[in-house]
Amino acid sequence: MKESFCESERRKLDRMNKFQLPHSYKRIGWGIVIVSFLLMIAKKFVDEPTWVKPILTNLMIVGFLLVSLAKEKIEDELIEKLRAQSYRLAFVFGVVYSLVQPYIEYGVDYLLNEEKAEIGFSYFQVLIFMLVVQIMFFNNLKRQR
Repeated sequence: MKESFCESERRKLDRMNKFQLPHSYKRIGWGIVIVSFLLMIAKKFVDEPTWVKPILTNLMIVGFLLVSLAKEKIEDELIEKLRAQSYRLAFVFGVVYSLVQPYIEYGVDYLLNEEKAEIGFSYFQVLIFMLVVQIMFFNNLKRQR
């Protein structure tokens, strides 16, 4: 008997919803984050081509994403629940951050340099903020269990 389109799509969504990387990727992710952060600091002291900064920022996002998606050593239902809760909190805080942060930056720019004050921010700020908040909440929720 052929399964219906809806059942097929539900199965695919369930598979995507449960997608996680092996625990070893957590170490790899932290390594990528640390190396890209150190290279970002080092590039401040060296003239580098313009393509270096976007690559380093994207590497940092990938590193945090690997940490966020990696399984724990013991992955049980409570850990799954805490992970989902941390993603929800990170999403809500990310939305609030993306709404408030440009106006705060504008206010600071206006106070320090009236002529060049603009409202805006980059995707990097929001993505890094959301990933760091998710990782922090997840680790904090794990400790409290």
